Formats: sequence, C-alpha cells, structure tokens
Amino acid sequence: MSVIANLVIGSYPRQARAKREQNLEKIYSLFPILEKRKKQVAKTLSGGEQQMVAIGRAMMSNPKLILIDEMSLGLAPVVINEIYGVLKEIQQAGVTILFVEQNVRKSLQEADRAYILQNGRIALCGTSQELCEEETVRKAYFGI
Repeated sequence: MSVIANLVIGSYPRQARAKREQNLEKIYSLFPILEKRKKQVAKTLSGGEQQMVAIGRAMMSNPKLILIDEMSLGLAPVVINEIYGVLKEIQQAGVTILFVEQNVRKSLQEADRAYILQNGRIALCGTSQELCEEETVRKAYFGI
C-alpha cells in the first residue's frame, strides 16, 4: 500500500472520516517527508519513515491514546530525536502516549512517568526525574 493509503486507512472510524483532510494536513505538517512520498509504497521507505507512517496512521483516527512498541529499534539517532520531537508535539496537543522502549536513557529523557519492568512485574515506577536519580537505575542502566 502507498503512504497515502496507509494514512487514509487510519481514518476508518466514523468520527475520524469527517476530519480526514484536516488530519492529513496535520500529519504532513508533523512529517513533511510523508507528503513528498505519499504515492510511494510504504514498505520501500526507510525504517524511520515507516515509523512516521505508523504514527501518522494512528493519528488519523483522532486518538486519545497511542501505544508505541520499540519505536527506536534499528533507527539512527537523528531520526529517533526527530520522532521523539513529534511525539512531544502530539502529547502537548492532548494525546496520551504510552511507549515501550529498551533505550532507557532516551525514554527517561522524554517521558513524564516511567515504569521499569523485571520479569514481567513493575520493579520501579515514578516520574522520569525520580527514576533518573534512583541509585538502582543509575547502576543498572547508566553505569554510574
């Protein structure tokens, strides 16, 4: 499917259909490269661009919550920073974002709250600032 087809399919819910064009413009303002590549087959995009399509498709449904799993896996640091910047804009617009990420340092820089899981259970939780100051976290994840 093309980039545009991927985005349009995200507006399938009835309440999102009426805002399809408006939402497309918003996605293109967040990710200008997607407008340039709207006719390109999405699977031929770079990994970062594919993540942008996935986030854009989710945003087309006017969500209150977006779940993202391992967004930065295999992406260049510059692309990761770009996507996190857009996620911050989305969050500031009132959408809650829950992401699962193994890049602990970046996650704690970007998140408001964090939960650290060990063996499928919550081992630590709190604000990102609190966890950055936590001795256990500093030793395990930052080598300090």
